Amino acid sequence: MKERLAIIDGIRTPQCRAGGVLRGFGADDLGAIAVRELMLRTAYPESDVDELILGNVAQPVHAANIARVVALKAGLPTHLIAHTVHRNCASGMQAISSAANKIFSGEAEVMIAAGTESMSNIPLLYGPQMTKLFASLARAKTLGQRLKALSSFRFSFLKPIVGLEKGLTDPVCGMIMGLTAEVLAREFQIPREEQDAFALLSHQRAAAARDAGRLAEEIVPLPVAPRYERVQEHDDGIRDDQTLEALAKLRPYFDRQTGTVTVGNACSITDGAAALLVMSESRAKSEGLEPLGYVRDYAYAALEGNRMGLGPVYATSKLLAKSGMKMKDFKLVEINEAFAVQVLACLRAFESKEFAKQYLDRKTAPGAVDPELLNVNGGAVALGHPVGATGTRLVLTVLKELRRRNQNCGLATLCVGGGQGAAFALEVT
Repeated sequence: MKERLAIIDGIRTPQCRAGGVLRGFGADDLGAIAVRELMLRTAYPESDVDELILGNVAQPVHAANIARVVALKAGLPTHLIAHTVHRNCASGMQAISSAANKIFSGEAEVMIAAGTESMSNIPLLYGPQMTKLFASLARAKTLGQRLKALSSFRFSFLKPIVGLEKGLTDPVCGMIMGLTAEVLAREFQIPREEQDAFALLSHQRAAAARDAGRLAEEIVPLPVAPRYERVQEHDDGIRDDQTLEALAKLRPYFDRQTGTVTVGNACSITDGAAALLVMSESRAKSEGLEPLGYVRDYAYAALEGNRMGLGPVYATSKLLAKSGMKMKDFKLVEINEAFAVQVLACLRAFESKEFAKQYLDRKTAPGAVDPELLNVNGGAVALGHPVGATGTRLVLTVLKELRRRNQNCGLATLCVGGGQGAAFALEVT
């Protein structure tokens, strides 16, 4: 990067379990709320913003180019251009890096980088037989043609295709994401008990962060549709009463026979959105702004789809080589908790010299991650994972916590469905 990308400020909605309190909000609604609140809190002139880039995975059919819809619903000027980016779980980070690319290439000066997801509203789909029947009916011009088309109907045609399940399945390796987590559990020999203990810690840390008001610093409370009689102030996936005993009772969800991954040690399906106001460091200085923090550098990497959970190791290794940084430089680390076992596998790989030689083309391991510096306010196991927004949320979370701790440098990284990883080096001074 030519210079650091300044993140002036950021905000997010509560992250809530799909099918729950936010089900009445579409992805465009959630994104618009985050962007509107961002502009209100920063009081930055909307006319000076050049573009909005939005990460989104399950792009809704009613909001083509959802970024533009979000911009207009947020009340931004009609002349402000907007486009949508999609890199599965890293879509929110892709929005940030795409904004950086446009700024440092001279195409823009001030941008909004955001992410949104309403997993509640991912639709059920008809299969090809029912689709063909509908097409035949649409083409029919006579009663006889309509009756002939209808005579082909079978009740089996009504069996839906679950869009959410399809979206979470890699069509190349043929695995739903939970099964890729089982691959890592076997490769790194990580027992169920260790996964459950990690999940419990995520809930405990998230509950402590919520109760101390740390999470509230990131969140804009939402009146709950349709009556708007109450306000959702917090992430609702945090379980205050979670115990190891309760986690141990849950059956494996993806590999029913020999698996270790359960709904208790995996992230929840979640709705949520986040937004950041970004510009070059030099622009921020010229305007006398004090940014929340900076993106020093970033990297993306790819690997086998069935081992996608190791993406943070591949991407961080690439980031270290690119930036000249060391793992010990990071005083705070966020690894998105797609699955507890996935994070635990990354921790083993980060400090393995053998893994580095075999997979990262390195003579030495990237370096160990201090557990006391990892996901200190809980992670996606407790907070949820609205896939298009998580990357944005991670960057916001790291910068907020670095400031609280009076530390300068942090790492935000996540795995990406299909076999990729993303890693961002963040600073506050």
